[in-house]
Amino acid sequence: MTQKVSLFWFRRDLRLEDNAGLWKALKSGSPVVPIFIFDPAILSKLEDRQDARISFLHERIQHLKSQLQDLGSDLLVFYDQPLAVIQSLCDHYEVTGLFFNRDYEPYARQRDKAVYNYLETKHISCIGAKDHVIFEKNEVVKADGTPYLVYSPYAKAWRKRCTPYHFKDYPNEAYFDAFFSAAEVTSLIPLGAMGFEQTAIEIPSARISKDIISNYDSTRNFPGLKRGTTRLGIHLRFGTVSIRELARISERTNETFLNELIWRDFFQMALYYFPESRTKAIKPKYDFIPWSNDEHHFDLWCKGKTGYPIVDAGMRELNATGFMHNRVRMIVASFLTKHLLIDWRWGEAYFAAKLLDFDLASNIGGWQWASGSGLDAAPYFRVFNPTSQMEKFDKELSYVNKWLPELNTHLYPKPIVEHKWARERCLSTYKDALSNT
Repeated sequence: MTQKVSLFWFRRDLRLEDNAGLWKALKSGSPVVPIFIFDPAILSKLEDRQDARISFLHERIQHLKSQLQDLGSDLLVFYDQPLAVIQSLCDHYEVTGLFFNRDYEPYARQRDKAVYNYLETKHISCIGAKDHVIFEKNEVVKADGTPYLVYSPYAKAWRKRCTPYHFKDYPNEAYFDAFFSAAEVTSLIPLGAMGFEQTAIEIPSARISKDIISNYDSTRNFPGLKRGTTRLGIHLRFGTVSIRELARISERTNETFLNELIWRDFFQMALYYFPESRTKAIKPKYDFIPWSNDEHHFDLWCKGKTGYPIVDAGMRELNATGFMHNRVRMIVASFLTKHLLIDWRWGEAYFAAKLLDFDLASNIGGWQWASGSGLDAAPYFRVFNPTSQMEKFDKELSYVNKWLPELNTHLYPKPIVEHKWARERCLSTYKDALSNT
């Protein structure tokens, strides 16, 4: 007789604790079979066979498997098209429902719609949950139902709507006996079987430092500080830490850190309403800017050889570690789009390939903000001066010297553009393009 089960599909929520969708599954009344799917449609787009994100993901999946095996259960892991996996599981089990946490990226929405349509034909429930944001989709919108285009009123409405309930954790541990009992455990698919290799890049710890959060407003802008930011981006991206836990801590200790979490929700909302924003400016007239798109300049920017130390240090940090300090991200993005007049989409794609904590919504949001083309974006006439930014936020040059050992020698390049000239070119180019649309 076929066993009745519920399926829980791990995606970007890789933890057993305080997991909204898993909580729903564990309370469903049927034994829960946890699954994870390595999706070839996503992995095939990654050019680096030693992509540290895949190594991290693989390690985290092994950790989840071990946790579940210790409970007498298991995590079933597949390397296949998600719809094909779900169809196969429905043939093997009598599935009473599929549970998962919602993902708002365009591909994820298409993927989930295909799975939903299939399950509907089988009369199987498909139950999503909100987990990696505090507010999703259209939960925080204007009175007329349209999305906020500026952060400040969005944040004000976000705070007004927020209650202690929204930060409350889900007590999953009380229901762990609802996981299915595995007669035998399975081994994890090797990285090599999916075409990847282990990386040497170090992944930041998932440990939440309350001290860093409590001092975040005074330390966050200084890239030379070793403990100025939490470095939790990759863990938020893959859900190895709970957004609700971070919100609870920051609400009590540091409003500035909570504001960053609200920005994250703001960008997720933007991607939901503007799913084509990876290729199109949210402010349409900015798509008429005549970018110079100098490939040589772009190559020098990528390699950290622009002759502007704070820009070059940031790019070399990114290339070496997969991380870049948030203040420096703004500086290098402004430099690419305004000093070099290179399309923000080029920079967005480069960050997408390199950042350990790459999140589509935040990456698009950040790049459109820097170029002036997105929600609550920096006005086109705001052009960061890389030199004054360095003097303000890396006065002792501790960050710059770490990444540019050849600084102050004949080996360090001269600036590829002169700041004043580049600024004036940017202002006239933007002004002409925007006034003619």
